[in-house]
Amino acid sequence: MLKPEPLAQAVTIVTARKPEPTGVLVLLDEDDDCAVELAAHVHDLAQNSHAHIPLTAVVAVREFEAWFLAGAAGLAGHMGLPHNLTPPHHPESIRGAKEWLSERMPAGSTYRPPAHQPSFVQHFDLDAARRAAPSFDKFCREVLRFLD
Repeated sequence: MLKPEPLAQAVTIVTARKPEPTGVLVLLDEDDDCAVELAAHVHDLAQNSHAHIPLTAVVAVREFEAWFLAGAAGLAGHMGLPHNLTPPHHPESIRGAKEWLSERMPAGSTYRPPAHQPSFVQHFDLDAARRAAPSFDKFCREVLRFLD
């Protein structure tokens, strides 16, 4: 998604859906890049090919799963996670959020994004995540901006 052609192709596929979306939100993991610079870069690339589409880019600091760590209290007791699950301090500073989740899964089980993300998205504590993960707060603000 950091190159013009793959990003333009992805946005074209999304905007070809019916009904046509009223906007596009591009979401990426930051890994070791600067989230603000990466979001601006992706936004600029997408605007070059799709200037007629309302579009924003949001970058999860470190990785998407850091947002689950920030809202971990809502995941307590869910899908085998401990009932006393508490979020770590500074969840966006943790390298290996997937591993953090796996370490707290029941013995013999690991966190698997395709299997766990849909359920975790429904249960993590959104308010706590907004307070503890600035990139998640940015995501929420951008979604609300699109809804206005």
